[in-house]
Amino acid sequence: MSDVDPETVLIPGARDVRASLDRARGSDHERDGDHDRKSDHDRKSDHERESDRDRKSDGATACVVACPPHPQHGGTRHDGRLQAVSTTLRDRGVDCLRFDYGAWDGGPGELADVRNALAWAGDRYDRVGLFGYSFGGCLALVAAADHEADAAASPVAAVSALAPARRLTPDVDAAAAVDRIAVPLQVVYGTRDDTAEWEPVVEAARERTADHGTDAVSLVELEADHFFVGRTDRIGETAGSWLADRVETDSSGR
Repeated sequence: MSDVDPETVLIPGARDVRASLDRARGSDHERDGDHDRKSDHDRKSDHERESDRDRKSDGATACVVACPPHPQHGGTRHDGRLQAVSTTLRDRGVDCLRFDYGAWDGGPGELADVRNALAWAGDRYDRVGLFGYSFGGCLALVAAADHEADAAASPVAAVSALAPARRLTPDVDAAAAVDRIAVPLQVVYGTRDDTAEWEPVVEAARERTADHGTDAVSLVELEADHFFVGRTDRIGETAGSWLADRVETDSSGR
């Protein structure tokens, strides 16, 4: 997907979570190239490498964390829809962190993975967005709602969910989370999707639109199935551009 290989990132936490960081096109990191990054890494001491990891990005100032679909059905950070969104973000000057979940836990552990990935990004960027597809869409919505209730959590500027599953467990419920999300929300769904139970999430988003207006919620309906066959580029542009518009400048205008 890229002329420069993504960086591999280990997300801190109790679970083994690995990610790929796609750098924005034209950033200092991207121009250096993968070979130069590896050479610099080899020349640095352990202390210098640790300092680099703790320092905010000196390239893009915004990043979107991308949550893959169901890991037991082949969902990984290499999912084509996640990569399409990442490509659009990179073209708009936004980094993208695509991660794999740790060992299967049925929902709660995977939600912790999302939170840890957000914390990693929040330590390094001024603004952070969140994207998820299917299983990952449910987690993205719940994580965004949880962030609003947790003053210590890193801020989320916007969240986009593609074909989100309604619920993973009674405590990981995307439809119930929608009303608790205070940041701009996008839900993209396919009218021929008979795989995920997306209808309750879309209905909750419509109710949120009635209460808060179209600036708070964007609903995008596509003539597509759950896998958006033949629509990958459209997904990348629809979700990627919407997120880039909202993380390039936060709600306070900075």
